[in-house]
Amino acid sequence: MFPFNVRVYGILINEKEEVLISDERTENVSFTKFPGGGLEYGEGLLEALIREYQEECAFDINVVKHIYTTDFYEKSSFNDSQIISIYYQVKNTSAIQIRTTTKAFDFDPNEIVEDNKRQSFRWVPVPVLRTADLTFKTDQVAWTEFLKTLK
Repeated sequence: MFPFNVRVYGILINEKEEVLISDERTENVSFTKFPGGGLEYGEGLLEALIREYQEECAFDINVVKHIYTTDFYEKSSFNDSQIISIYYQVKNTSAIQIRTTTKAFDFDPNEIVEDNKRQSFRWVPVPVLRTADLTFKTDQVAWTEFLKTLK
């Protein structure tokens, strides 16, 4: 049996037409992606996405619509599993009070770091975010698909 790693991510656009992205560094690997993460055993996709936003961003969301599900093979950058990623457009239902920055990988120097993982968030204007700004192919494809829904 081959291991699968199911991931779920949310694309959040604010009232200024900016998208929330996450810059992360773990195990000396830096990457830019949408907020979200791994499905835990016994969870549904939407439940996992809501949990991930609460854990990472400390605010609540509603899922608006499905955007994209991985339709090609992608090996994990961290282990030998196959990644399956599902993307949804989301909307915040509680106040957004996380620290955001305009500079990539601008980590809070006062943040307590667990498991050597650093994370910072940025709001990027929708017309400014390029697919090449996102590290992983699945995020790039999801962003392209999301932009099609805006036209």
